[in-house]
Amino acid sequence: MRDLPTLLVVARHAESVRNVAKAGQVFFPDPETRRGFEGEADHLAGLTDFGREQARALGSKLGDVFGSFDVVYHSGYRRTRETATLVLEGMMPPPIVREHIFLRERDAGYAFNMTHHEAQAAFPWLQEYWRTVGPFFARPPGGESLADVAGRVQLFFEGCERELAGRRVLLVTHAGTLRMIRFLLEHWTHDEAPARWAEEPVANGACIAYTPVDGVLKPHPVRH
Repeated sequence: MRDLPTLLVVARHAESVRNVAKAGQVFFPDPETRRGFEGEADHLAGLTDFGREQARALGSKLGDVFGSFDVVYHSGYRRTRETATLVLEGMMPPPIVREHIFLRERDAGYAFNMTHHEAQAAFPWLQEYWRTVGPFFARPPGGESLADVAGRVQLFFEGCERELAGRRVLLVTHAGTLRMIRFLLEHWTHDEAPARWAEEPVANGACIAYTPVDGVLKPHPVRH
């Protein structure tokens, strides 16, 4: 980005019902745990009661540290929309709120609703493929690689540059997308990226802030 926001805060949505069911894993552990999610698209998953409290707590922290925002973007998924709404409760003046498809969750592909055993049976070659190609470039069957996500995040910043320039901006997005925002803004290498996200997990309701320093956005500590 050539024209920078005066503040950029990137947050992961608060805890969702799918986060609880999958317990941080890629696949459902068993069919019983999956019960109730059959036929539900990913973008429809909402927050838990605890997630709503997380979102309100995040809003309180951001309000205390940064005040208000000029513009807020979320991915349009129910969990990011709910998080953004709760974060902004009572924030004055109210910012412009938009959704942007390029901030969406990484597409998990055909195995999205599978259990671990079902995915192994359907795609017996997947583990070896993942080891060979590596976690940055490997695509889940029918889905997106993290490199794909980085590409659309770059397009988001390029397409919204004029609207973000000189403004205080909040992005509410998803774990993989947040990692790829960090990858771009902090200039991680392809080899460095997997180690960084393994060492620095992105919790629900977590955020990172950036402010311009010498024409570049630099991480800014968020303390409360």
